[in-house]
Amino acid sequence: MKKIPVGIVGVSGYTGLELLKMLLEHPYLELVYAANTEGGVRVGALHSSLQGVSDLSVEKADPKEAAKRCELLFLALPHQSAMEFAKEVLSLGRKVVDLSADYRLSLERYEAHYCPHLDKENLSHAVYGLIEWAREEIVQARLIANPGCYPTATLLGILPFIPYLDEDSSLFVDAKSGVSGAGKKLTHNTHYPTINENLFAYSPLSHRHEPEIAEKIELWGKKAKKVNFIPHLTPLTRGMLVSTFARLKEPVDAMAILRERYANEPFIRLRSSPVEIKAVAGTHFCDIYAMSQGRDLWVNSAIDNLLRGASSQAIANANLMLGLPEGAGLPRFAYAP
Repeated sequence: MKKIPVGIVGVSGYTGLELLKMLLEHPYLELVYAANTEGGVRVGALHSSLQGVSDLSVEKADPKEAAKRCELLFLALPHQSAMEFAKEVLSLGRKVVDLSADYRLSLERYEAHYCPHLDKENLSHAVYGLIEWAREEIVQARLIANPGCYPTATLLGILPFIPYLDEDSSLFVDAKSGVSGAGKKLTHNTHYPTINENLFAYSPLSHRHEPEIAEKIELWGKKAKKVNFIPHLTPLTRGMLVSTFARLKEPVDAMAILRERYANEPFIRLRSSPVEIKAVAGTHFCDIYAMSQGRDLWVNSAIDNLLRGASSQAIANANLMLGLPEGAGLPRFAYAP
C-alpha cells in the first residue's frame, strides 16, 4: 500500500527524537515533514544519533505548509504553543496527535493548572488517547490528547480496580521517573551534580499530572477519587516505576482482576512478581503487577516514559486514527542488558 504522509512539529526534544526514530522505519507511514521553531538544519545535525541514518531537512514550522503535505501531524511542542498550531492545522482538515497537555483536561481544570485556553472549540471534541480504555473513540478521532507519562503508568494500573475500592478512601501514588521526563532543557534538578547518586520528590501533592489522573478516573471509573500524587526524580535516563496504594471494599484476587480486564491487550504485560524498569525501557509495553493484603491494595506498573509515556503511544494513536494496525512500528525489544 502507498504510505500515508505525516509530519512532526517539534523535532528538537527527546520526544521528537523518539518520533523520528519510529517514523523513519514505520511500515505504513512516511515522514515527509519535520519542523521546529527555526529550521535550516538536517535531522542528523540536530540529533547526532541520526547522522548517516536520515538526511531529512528540518524546516521552520508552518501550519499551512504542514497541512498541505501531511494527513496527520504529531505536535511535540510545549503547552500553549501546541494548541495555537493545532487549531490552524485542524481547520485545514488534517488530523493531530498532540503530545502536550493542551487537550488532556476539561477547560476548568486546564486553566486552573496551566494557562487560558486558546482553542475551546477543539478541546470539546479531543479524545484522551489511553488506548486500552478509549480505542473505539480514538478510531473516530481527529484530535488526540496524548496522555502524560505519569498518568499513563498510573491509570493503566489502577483503573481496573476502581469498582472494588472503598468509596471514602483516597489513592496514594508514589511515582519515580528517569531524568528525560523533565525534558531537554537544563534545570537545577536535572543538573548532573544534583541528580547523580540522588533521589528526591518534587512538586509533591501539587504536580500538574495529579488532576489529569483524577479526571480520567472519574471519566472511566464513574466516581471521583481523591488522588495524592508524589513524583520522584531518579538518576536514570529513562523509565518510570509507579506504586499506587488503595483501600478495597473487601479482599479480592488482584491479579485475576487484571487478567480479566487486559486478557486481549497486546501491549499490557501482567507480571508474576514486582515490575522493573529495565524490562520496559525501549518498548511500548506497560508491565503491571498487583497484590493485596486484606483490604489493602498495591498496584505496581512500569513504562518507558519517552515511549509508552509519550512517543510510541502517539504512534499507536495515529495508527488507529488512520485505519492501520495498532502495533505497526511500535518497539517491542527492551534495552537490556
